[in-house]
Amino acid sequence: MNESEPVFAPNPIIDRRVNELIAQMTVAEKAAQLTSVWLTVDPTSGEVAPSQFGGSQGTTTDPWEQMRHGIGEVTRPLGSQPIDPVDGARMVNTIQRRLIETSRLGIPAIMHEECLTGPMFQGATSFSSPLNMASTWDPDLVRRVGDVIRRQLRVVGAHQGLAPVADVARDARWGRVEETFGEDPFLVGTMVSAYVDGLQGTDATTGIIATLKHFTGYSFSEGGRNFAPAHVGRRELADVFLLPFEMAVRDAGAGSVMNAYQEIDGEPPAASRWLLTEVLREQWGFEGFVVADYGAVGFLRDLHGVAADSAECAAKALRAGLDVELPTPAEFPGGIPDALDRGLLDGATLDTAVARVLRAKFALGLFDAPYVDVEAVAAGLDTEADRALAAELARSSITLLTNDGTLPLDPAAVCRIAVVGPNADAVMALFGNYSFENHVVSSHFPDAAGMVDVPTVLSSIRSALPDAAIHFVPGVEVMSGETAGIAAAVAAAQAADLVIAVVGDKAGHFGTGTVGEGSDAVDLSLPGAQPELLKGVLDTGTPVVVVLLSGRPHALGFVAERAAAVVAAWFPGQGGGAAVADVLVGKVNPGGRTPVTFSRSAGAMPAYYNHKRLARGFPRVEGFRPVFPFGHGLSYTSFEYTDLALPVTVDVAGEIAVGCTVTNVGDRAGDEVVQMYLADPEASVVQPVRLLKGFVRLSLGVGESQRVTFRVPTDMMSFTGLEHQRVVEPGEINVAIGASSADLRLVGSVTLVGAVRVLDGDWRRTPIVALGSA
Repeated sequence: MNESEPVFAPNPIIDRRVNELIAQMTVAEKAAQLTSVWLTVDPTSGEVAPSQFGGSQGTTTDPWEQMRHGIGEVTRPLGSQPIDPVDGARMVNTIQRRLIETSRLGIPAIMHEECLTGPMFQGATSFSSPLNMASTWDPDLVRRVGDVIRRQLRVVGAHQGLAPVADVARDARWGRVEETFGEDPFLVGTMVSAYVDGLQGTDATTGIIATLKHFTGYSFSEGGRNFAPAHVGRRELADVFLLPFEMAVRDAGAGSVMNAYQEIDGEPPAASRWLLTEVLREQWGFEGFVVADYGAVGFLRDLHGVAADSAECAAKALRAGLDVELPTPAEFPGGIPDALDRGLLDGATLDTAVARVLRAKFALGLFDAPYVDVEAVAAGLDTEADRALAAELARSSITLLTNDGTLPLDPAAVCRIAVVGPNADAVMALFGNYSFENHVVSSHFPDAAGMVDVPTVLSSIRSALPDAAIHFVPGVEVMSGETAGIAAAVAAAQAADLVIAVVGDKAGHFGTGTVGEGSDAVDLSLPGAQPELLKGVLDTGTPVVVVLLSGRPHALGFVAERAAAVVAAWFPGQGGGAAVADVLVGKVNPGGRTPVTFSRSAGAMPAYYNHKRLARGFPRVEGFRPVFPFGHGLSYTSFEYTDLALPVTVDVAGEIAVGCTVTNVGDRAGDEVVQMYLADPEASVVQPVRLLKGFVRLSLGVGESQRVTFRVPTDMMSFTGLEHQRVVEPGEINVAIGASSADLRLVGSVTLVGAVRVLDGDWRRTPIVALGSA
């Protein structure tokens, strides 16, 4: 974790400057610091104008009139349209100069951008999706990716990134699964913390404020539907859905948090004092600021029905602990003065929120260095090293789900290849919803699609197998049930030695795709007529290798049973096409592991490995058994686990040292992800069947061994007890180490001794992993 002071560590000098500034401010100026304006630049005139996405929500279409009292943030100045990043940086300077020179107090603005898979603007590196990042099981790699994103955002004048997503994915029907780091709270928290470390850096004046979202329970919505209520109790909320946020706040010092849209037991998070103040600030010591997910303040009135007007919306949000309204001046500018006049809001609460925003601006160095060096922009984006890192991330994430020995391909043995499927030659199929390519270009500026020029899976296969005769027939489209093209694909399969079927999703929000924000599903089969396409080519008897470019774990029953091999690539980003080809031909030995469970059907939802004992029903429902379990992934080599070592007893306030030796017993070098699971078989509160509590990715040569030791603080076996306190209880703890949650190679147990221990305050959430020679 980042060992430097967090961005919002108490600073007496900054606090004094903040208090002096607040003392000079009018109510209108304070309200302005708590909102954002959505601006773009006219590419012809260079003039700044309201964005087509946000201008209508404000009280005026004149952007400078919107900022006459100053402004807290500017929404996506580069990330709302295709724009040359140099022109975008000039626009940022224009806005800052206007604010500093013409507003009464001259306060600069925070520029925020989306950065889930890299900076979401033209010219930046487009990395793999969070599911890919999680599939690497390599937090150091994710940290390096975050550092590149930090540098690229800063070079264009951005200061805040609306990422990472710390939601724990439990229902594959939910469209935003592709934005998450998977279904396990410890894996999610570890990866999110690494991302925050990289994004925020070691110096606030060169770092980017990470914004954790969506706080919280958003991913466990009713039926997997966007915005739907979350039916989850506070105990489960604390032990599952809050844990990744707590890790990122306490261990990585995240500087910002964004509320979730849905309700929890009738309480919208945007108006929840329990969540935003009692838990986040009072229990965890969070020093940053809370921003509203876009439109969430007004949604208190318009969608939730817990506020009557702008004044009530503003008062409820601010009293709860929400500080900044995004993305436009909607409820706060008029609602805050009205709320003060009506006694719904007091001046101290308002000043506290303003102080948090100003403190961030001082910490970021905006008052001393508000402008960006335009001349440095071009050289600071998507460098050769950045592209190499994107390719490394994609290669590390590719996961081999099944293989009958067909992979890796022998170029000398495969002469005729039929490549089928709608995603084989689709550039946009490599990218997730919150990428520049899909969120901006595909959805809003399709005429600019030509600027996205990266190798597809098809072109990469052609490059990797130059001597093969490759015939491409898409067969179907992702979002269509039309089956007329399947016959041609089947004919191509019959004439081939091998079929490579590249299928999956189209990322897009609110129904423009099959997965993404607001693109939820009631059926987990592959979309459209893709199942019929796969059945057709499988029926030919020609070996079929299925490559998944997807954003959710689809139900793959017959595909898993009949395909020669199945490869999960998720949305691998700009280096993804080459990464897939490298795995197919054996240039890369796949080492990715699944961060989510692949269930048999939508009827098994929600499905996740760390369920409770009775989750399968009584008697057990067979369909609950997954097709591919959490943590699963194959290799072109084999690994052996031996020599488990663990203590017999450990004090309830101690540390469990669990060790084993892992050896590559195959005939080629490869990566193994060593996973350690713990379980409490008897507790005062019902516990999951097992919980991931440690992991490490090893790279081992042929015959090489490595000794792995996990030093696990007993704090990590704590849970929220009957009195809603975090406790560690004495008793037996089952220990297992293996290659997945269902492939446990070594098992044992240790007994915690002593009295029940209440963890009052901070606690240890991560193990220490030690590597040594065997």
